Amino acid sequence: MPICSLRRLWVATAAAATTAVGALLSACRNAPPPEPPPPAPPAAPPAVIGPVPAEKGSARISAATNNRAYRQDGATHLYGLNADRIYKGRLPPLLYAVGTLQIHLDATGKVTGLTWMRAPRHAPEVVAEIERTVRRASPFPAPARIGKMTYTDTWLWDKSGRFQLDTLTEGQN
Repeated sequence: MPICSLRRLWVATAAAATTAVGALLSACRNAPPPEPPPPAPPAAPPAVIGPVPAEKGSARISAATNNRAYRQDGATHLYGLNADRIYKGRLPPLLYAVGTLQIHLDATGKVTGLTWMRAPRHAPEVVAEIERTVRRASPFPAPARIGKMTYTDTWLWDKSGRFQLDTLTEGQN
């Protein structure tokens, strides 16, 4: 065997032996002590879940800067208070009633009036129920940046008595 080959063999053997000894020594070493658990975060105040109607106003304040932007806050407020009455999924192709309602609010979010732009006249019970639902939801999130205002939404009413608002609808088949 040439000397170059013997040297390479010897170097390779020495490297393998060194690696084996290092691995053996690492295995014999004690494991480092476990890190202490992180400190518990400070107790956070309870979060407000959904809209909270109260005598002096809603627990929420709207950041909307115009009536159209406020629609999302108003619809979310109504959905939160009527979760069991919201139609889940896509609405059927034929709805029992469709109505467009303007809701007039003061600066604290209290309902001051309702105006039908398009009432479902063939279903007076739906008109009455929508008006009851809106009045019961008062106060809405306070329109702090707008003040006294009027916003409009369309109610999509299924024959089951459940509804969706156009602002948050999941569509229709």
